Amino acid sequence: MQLDLSGKRVLVTGGSKGIGFACAASLLSEGAEVAICSRSQANIDRALKALPGAIGLAADLTSEEEALALIDKAEAAVGPIDVLVNCAGAARRTPPQDLSPSHWRAAMDAKYFSYLNVIDPLIKRMAERRSGVIVNVIGSGGKVASPVHLPGGAANAALMLATVGLASAYAASGVRIVGINPGGTETERVSEGLKAEASLRGVSEQTALERLVQQIPIGRMATPEEIANVVTFLSSSKASYVTGVIIGMDGASHPIVI
Repeated sequence: MQLDLSGKRVLVTGGSKGIGFACAASLLSEGAEVAICSRSQANIDRALKALPGAIGLAADLTSEEEALALIDKAEAAVGPIDVLVNCAGAARRTPPQDLSPSHWRAAMDAKYFSYLNVIDPLIKRMAERRSGVIVNVIGSGGKVASPVHLPGGAANAALMLATVGLASAYAASGVRIVGINPGGTETERVSEGLKAEASLRGVSEQTALERLVQQIPIGRMATPEEIANVVTFLSSSKASYVTGVIIGMDGASHPIVI
C-alpha cells in the first residue's frame, strides 16, 4: 500500500527511544521528513545515528515555553508540520501507599501537559492551513486502573478525553486527531513499570514479566515497530476518515466494547 507520506513533514516527540524512535524510523522509511525531540541531547545524538536524514531538537515539553520554541525550530528547519506524533513523557509508577499529591501533579506534567503544550499551538497552525494529523500514543492505563499506575493512568484518561474532544472541535478545519493505547510493549518504560509491580507484589521482576505476558491473550508483548506501523498508517491519507477515536493495541488483554 502506498501511504503517500513522501515529503510530509513530521514531528515526533519522545522520538529518541522506544515507540517514538520506532515511529520516526517507520515514517522516514515512507519518505517523510522527520524531526525528533527529547529532553536529552545525548539520547537525540544516539538516535540520529540510526535515523539518517532526521533532525533532532532538545526540549523539556513540560514547559509551555520550550514546547512552543520546539515547534518554531522544527518548522524553521523542515517547514510547516503536517503530522505530529506524540510519544514523549511517562509518569513514574508508584505503589499507592507511597503516593502524595505531588505524584499526581507530576504525572499530569509528565504525560498530559507534555502533550498538550505541543498540541495547543500546533493544532491552531494546522487549522489555519486546514490540514494536519495528530497521533497521540497514550496507554491503556487510562482505561483500566492499575494500583501502581494511578497518577499516570489518570493523566492518560485526561489525554484520551482531550484527544477525542479536540478531534471533534477541529474536524471541520481539516485536522484529524487519533489516539493509540498500547498495552505491554517491549520498551524501557515497561521494564521500569515491572520493577514497581514486582516491588508491590513482593515478587521478582522475571515473575512480574511472566504474569504480564500470561494476561495477554495473544501470548506476548508488542514490539515498538508494531505500534509504529499503525501510527504510520494513521498519519497517512489512507486513514483520511479516521479521527476522534482511541485505538487499543493490547493483544486483546481488555476485550471491551467502546
